[in-house]
Amino acid sequence: MAPIPGSGLAKGLAVTLRTMTRKSVTEQYPDAQPELPPRTRGVIGLFEENCTVCMLCARECPDWCIYIDSHKETVPPAAPGGRERSRNVLDRFAIDFSLCMYCGICIEVCPFDALFWSPEFEYAETDIRELTHERDKLREWMWTVPAPPALDPAAEEPKEIAAARKTAEKLAAAQAEPAEPQGGES
Repeated sequence: MAPIPGSGLAKGLAVTLRTMTRKSVTEQYPDAQPELPPRTRGVIGLFEENCTVCMLCARECPDWCIYIDSHKETVPPAAPGGRERSRNVLDRFAIDFSLCMYCGICIEVCPFDALFWSPEFEYAETDIRELTHERDKLREWMWTVPAPPALDPAAEEPKEIAAARKTAEKLAAAQAEPAEPQGGES
């Protein structure tokens, strides 16, 4: 059976008419703020205290948009007779958001949880050169990062915590046992 000529056009016009009769759902941004999902990826926030200047984030970034400068500082020994140690001190941490593609690789590879997704999305600039944000601006966004979701109470205990708990229980049991007298009775 051959299709009726013009039936495709009639179906298309029916879809258009249905859409035209629906109420518009336009949000009047910036007067009305959008309702964002709880874990929205907006901008990257820096928790400076956790940064050890390992440079993993800068090395793994496919766009090379993370700039880190640091210097080494000598730390005096903690106890007398100990040796001096050196540690890296963060001088500059900047992200060029005009280059960033928001892939999140830097956040995933950070072994010390120094980088987080913040839901902030209003950081537009009139000049592209102002999209390189330094560590003070990245620090401000850190305070907008939502808390992680609560753990599922029905989930099994992580293997790291279970192993640590078992070791602590063994040590406590060993310390609780009475000590055997040393030497023999005469």
